[in-house]
Amino acid sequence: MPHELVTRREKDLQFEREALRWIPDVTRFALSLARNEADADDLVQETYLRAYRSWDQYQVGTECRGWLFTICRNVFLRTRRRESRQVTCDDPELEALAAAGVHAAAAQGGQADVFERIDLSDALERALDDLPEPFREAVVLVDVQDQSYDTAARVLGVPIGTVRSRLYRGRRVLQEALLEFARDAGFATGDADTGETGGRS
Repeated sequence: MPHELVTRREKDLQFEREALRWIPDVTRFALSLARNEADADDLVQETYLRAYRSWDQYQVGTECRGWLFTICRNVFLRTRRRESRQVTCDDPELEALAAAGVHAAAAQGGQADVFERIDLSDALERALDDLPEPFREAVVLVDVQDQSYDTAARVLGVPIGTVRSRLYRGRRVLQEALLEFARDAGFATGDADTGETGGRS
């Protein structure tokens, strides 16, 4: 058998073993970027096509999922006309303090355990979909796809501190959106922003 065919077969087996297993994860990540199933499918196909073509550059046995996420995001950025968007705060300490403030206000308003009492899966999905792209990317990678800060920083091409600040900001916005949903649905009372409870005049 020609050496070229043996090499090709080994490459195909490696690709199937290490890359194809992550199709569900890459599909979810692509959908979080494209926010449209048809576009996400195209994005996944292009991601895997590029990954296969670049397989010689991949070090077998390393973090393949993070590598695929990086390719997926790069393809998305190249094929989409992005709106210019400025991230106004890249200070993780300030964002952590702001998130803690929302939690404290919710506790003061009697809403500390509201997330444990009701099913927020649909509301969470909508809130995540409404997040501005920089924050949604960080939340999806770290909280949904369970990637480390280091891997997320490589995928997004930003410093770890920026990942942390975007993650804190994204979590805070999600928290505020879910508290608002809980209040509108009658599962919580009062205003988490002020700490005022229902029944006060």
